[in-house]
Amino acid sequence: MSRVSGKVALVTGGAVGLGAATAKLLAKEGAQVVVTDINEDDGKQVAKDINDAGGDAIFIRHDVTDEAEWESVYEQTVGKFGRVDVVVNNAGTTHNRLPDEEDLDSWRRVMAVNVESVQMGTKHAILTMKKYPPRTQGSIINLSSIAGIAGIPNLSAYNASKGAVRLYTKGVALYCAENKLGIRANTVHPGYIWTPMVQGYVETTGASQEEGREQIAALHPIGEVGEPDDIAYGVLYLASDESKFVTGSELVIDGGYTAQ
Repeated sequence: MSRVSGKVALVTGGAVGLGAATAKLLAKEGAQVVVTDINEDDGKQVAKDINDAGGDAIFIRHDVTDEAEWESVYEQTVGKFGRVDVVVNNAGTTHNRLPDEEDLDSWRRVMAVNVESVQMGTKHAILTMKKYPPRTQGSIINLSSIAGIAGIPNLSAYNASKGAVRLYTKGVALYCAENKLGIRANTVHPGYIWTPMVQGYVETTGASQEEGREQIAALHPIGEVGEPDDIAYGVLYLASDESKFVTGSELVIDGGYTAQ
């Protein structure tokens, strides 16, 4: 119950799915948590659930594509908790589109949410951590995907965005290490996890939720669909000092998908 005790963690896209599971687990393990999302109702509920369970959390409405809002989120986090130790750039989006059917507006929307928000979140994490040093080490955890490692034919923009996050984070890790900033940066690469985003993806295929879950499970050698906590525990490891020698790495949690 104390793997990240005393740390301050910021989790974007924290209202549902992977973000909500991550925020709750980090709080359970001792972190003070800032939950951000454009989904105010669910985000406030996640913070309330954490506080009702004896944790310490606040919710901030946050459009991750707006740099001014990023600056405000970090200012509010420091104002409340004094610093930030862990940043989880989890907010993301996708849409089901073949490469020759992709339209530029949709492509740009995916890039804004999945890539540009990670860049802004990471940039201001570094600036904030330099000004208000973390308790031990800073940890930036950027959510990529199996689609950042292996192509998925009908997710062209998503593939590109998650590949960008993967390599961008490696450069950040090297910069922080070479400049002895005391900040680590890593990516997490989930397989298909049963979240509202994946459930929405199933709807676009015309399959029922039950059929879609079975089809997705079959894609993974382990024979199951992942659950949000499967990813949250990976994030917890990277947030904790247990991973103090880990930077520029890819934590793949995919039921064997990319081993094929």
